[in-house]
Amino acid sequence: MNFEELVRATDERVNEFHFLKNEGLLCTNDDFVPAVHYPPITKYPPIEYDKMFENYTLPKDKVMEVYIHIPFCAKRCIYCHYPSLYKAPEESKDKYIDAMEKEFDIYKKTLGLERPKIRVVLIGGGTPTDLNPKQLERLLKTFNEKFDLSETKQFNVDVSPSTLVGDIGREKLRIMREYGVDRLTIGVQSLNEKILRQMNRDNHKPIILEAIKNTLAAGFQLDIEFIFGYPNQTLKSWYEDLQEMVKLDAHEIQFYRLKIQAYGDQQGTINKVSKDKYPSIDDTMRMKEMAILVMEENGYHENLRRVFTKEKKYISLYAYDQCCNLYDQMSFGLTAFSSLRDRFVLNTQNFDEYYAAIDNGKLPYNRGFVRSQDEQERWSIILPLKNYNIRKNLFKERTGVEIQNTKFYPTIQLLKEYGLVEENDRIIQLTRKGSFFADEVSELFYSPNFIPFDKTLYNAGRLNPYMVSHNI
Repeated sequence: MNFEELVRATDERVNEFHFLKNEGLLCTNDDFVPAVHYPPITKYPPIEYDKMFENYTLPKDKVMEVYIHIPFCAKRCIYCHYPSLYKAPEESKDKYIDAMEKEFDIYKKTLGLERPKIRVVLIGGGTPTDLNPKQLERLLKTFNEKFDLSETKQFNVDVSPSTLVGDIGREKLRIMREYGVDRLTIGVQSLNEKILRQMNRDNHKPIILEAIKNTLAAGFQLDIEFIFGYPNQTLKSWYEDLQEMVKLDAHEIQFYRLKIQAYGDQQGTINKVSKDKYPSIDDTMRMKEMAILVMEENGYHENLRRVFTKEKKYISLYAYDQCCNLYDQMSFGLTAFSSLRDRFVLNTQNFDEYYAAIDNGKLPYNRGFVRSQDEQERWSIILPLKNYNIRKNLFKERTGVEIQNTKFYPTIQLLKEYGLVEENDRIIQLTRKGSFFADEVSELFYSPNFIPFDKTLYNAGRLNPYMVSHNI
């Protein structure tokens, strides 16, 4: 489709958006909160240290997932909602790696695991490749020594394009390959130079293209990420981005709608941008539907929510395992979260607290949530439904009950009435229409304490999250 045809093809989604807002599903101020975790990161309460792992039991096979957080960046992107150090001196990075090596040991001791077997790894940030080659190699070597990666299915690192160019960039690529990394997620965010400058990114289009070329040449599976709904972004400029990105030979392409208010531990400065600079909500919805249509037209399929691949084997196994399989995941570093089968553990967002805890031989968490039966059922619906599907047998395994016997099943029936959910004897999943509003549909199963917006910001329709049967 050409540009004009593509814009016309988005009319249906815009109409559905306004209809569902009138029905109470969507916030009336047109904001949103991505259903990435449940509860949202900003909602986790403080927890006593000795209570967090009380009565926790390991998976039967004792295999874990791992997330490692590296909070260093060259510059602060104005849309970022996580604390980092910018242009940090090398000694600060060395200190952090020193602490993380100790954290590895403390966590293993806490779980009673000598050398845990790891299924999938993600190193994120921040910018993990902001570490210099020597630091990067030290981190990866230590991790390989302390954990069993012999059967790891995927090892992903999030990177910034500027860290993968030139001789130093190619050296980092070589080091990552040597220590088992097989997949890189490059935060492209935009191919428009004006938008990149407004984001305060530390790279330009030629750098992005070189980084992609180097990554593919080094034999990595490639994932690239983009943001839509950005200030001064237009339907035409987004269309041009889409036409270019499908030609970059990426194995996976991800899209994020710009989030203005913080959903992490630090408010991004994006909230200081004048509201008149943003695309209208109608245009933002059109951008999302345009992306879906262009992906489909070029052989990419939404094999995981907001994730498009030509083959399902290229999806992020980290995301799939955490949100769909609900596997236990241990995490390390500032603000890192451990998502476990019956609880959620969140590390401190403060560097001094992080170092002090580790110096005292303790894990650096300061917030967490041990789920009740009610919250376990919600969690076992929300993340799988949002990202892929609810497998009925897995729901029973995680909760001990059949989903059709829960108080949440009438809401599933209601969503079926609206054409947002479909069901068979094995799974419950979002329809094509439902997947477009995946965050908001999933939020119908939130506890009233965790619904993202005040009840005054929803219309009093049948899909109002405060008024569905299990929340009244």
